[in-house]
Amino acid sequence: MRCPFCGHEDSQVKDSRPTEDGTAIRRRRQCEACAARFTTFERIQLRDIWVMKSEGRREAFERDKLARSIDIACRKRPIDPARIEKLVSGIQRQIETGGESEISAQVIGEMVMEALKSLDSVAYIRFASVYKDFREARDFEDFASTVKEVGGE
Repeated sequence: MRCPFCGHEDSQVKDSRPTEDGTAIRRRRQCEACAARFTTFERIQLRDIWVMKSEGRREAFERDKLARSIDIACRKRPIDPARIEKLVSGIQRQIETGGESEISAQVIGEMVMEALKSLDSVAYIRFASVYKDFREARDFEDFASTVKEVGGE
């Protein structure tokens, strides 16, 4: 594993343990050249999945891209990061076990919307504003009026 600090090719694994949800292995590593420590995650990938974008383009499914969009929606919300990680892993697992090697971006967006709806109403509205391409304040008002509060917020 290449060191993210100095670029050296070799690092030594100092500690390995499964993540809380058991979907990955967390490895603490130390660079053999500069002695810097860093963490890597090893995840199971059942098969290559392709995402069909609305304009017809095809791109490889990226877990990190999914996680980033959910993190942005949940930013500054009182949500345990472990719950967000579990949500991302659950969506990824659904996609990978769905039996298809291609999935539309729209289906992924709907999966995220459904998951956020039960997690946090503000994160749900934030994600929806980008996913549904809200253009005016009225779009927010109309959508927000259909959302029920989650968890007594």
